[in-house]
Amino acid sequence: MNSIITKVLAVMAAVALTACGNTRNAPANSEGGSVSQQTVPSFSADSAYAFCQKQCDFGPRTMNSEAHEKCGQWIARKFANYGLEVTEQRATLKGFDGTPLLSNNIIASYRPERTERILICAHWDSRPWADNDPDEANWTKPVMAANDGASGVAVMLEIARLLSVESSGVSDVTTEADGQVSQPSTLNFQLGVDFICFDAEDWGSDNVSDSWALGAQYWAANPHRKGYTARYGILLDMVGGQGARFFREGYSMDYAPKVVEKVWRAAETMGYGSFFPQKNGGRITDDHGPVNTVAGIPCIDIIPYYPDCQESSFGPTWHTVNDDMAHIDANTLKAVGQTLVSVICTED
Repeated sequence: MNSIITKVLAVMAAVALTACGNTRNAPANSEGGSVSQQTVPSFSADSAYAFCQKQCDFGPRTMNSEAHEKCGQWIARKFANYGLEVTEQRATLKGFDGTPLLSNNIIASYRPERTERILICAHWDSRPWADNDPDEANWTKPVMAANDGASGVAVMLEIARLLSVESSGVSDVTTEADGQVSQPSTLNFQLGVDFICFDAEDWGSDNVSDSWALGAQYWAANPHRKGYTARYGILLDMVGGQGARFFREGYSMDYAPKVVEKVWRAAETMGYGSFFPQKNGGRITDDHGPVNTVAGIPCIDIIPYYPDCQESSFGPTWHTVNDDMAHIDANTLKAVGQTLVSVICTED
């Protein structure tokens, strides 16, 4: 992640979390409750896990690298394969250190003709320096960013796949994991959805204001469609880590408390309330900032908080070389993904 905590976190009661656990959970499609099976499509954790792996197969997606360009092409192609309208918003942005960054915000629109829309977003670039690694020798190495980047895009791709099944009405859109065919449900989802993969989020410095979330800043000031708006936005940041719990982020509560309530209620209904405790976290500088303050779209941040983790409140792998697939938990992907599917597919 790219963020800095700008406000001292509130003192919380003791919470039993497996924050810094190192046990890898294999991909699983465990269900969180009977409601999800009866009313909304099932989010495939296996498929999302495979999407996450595929991004990592390119290597660290650091700005201006070959891996970054090739992965961006793959992401755009996957969304297009699911029938979404894809826009690539390329721009050269300036990093805090003066480096020109060849940025590409990838926007994929489901039912682009619809005026009523929902925005789901995540960043897809990798941090170029593992500057929070416990080993100083790793501080100049790039981060694989399996969680801090790839996980959010993976969840969005799987939701896009599910929506393509819904709109096609035929069971011919297979999961990424094993070619398993998904069956369409009887939902009649009429809203449009925009998935935005923000770039240049993690090339930032805590010593330079506004140096994080450069792609989001650019999009908010230059939306892909003139006059673009959405009912609300949901940012996914580090949504696949082991032991992750998602506390209510401070700026989300400031700008979009009703959206927070909607998402946390959906998590409880789906049986994933333990992943979304009714607890407040800190205020985090992240991509949802310019979406709220510049684009004027109420947007929340689903981001983990590890109150008992010594390495970082963002978890033990944050900005380290250990942010890799060995530390991705498919159960976390499932909890977040199934919650979002419920939110989207039950929207009036």
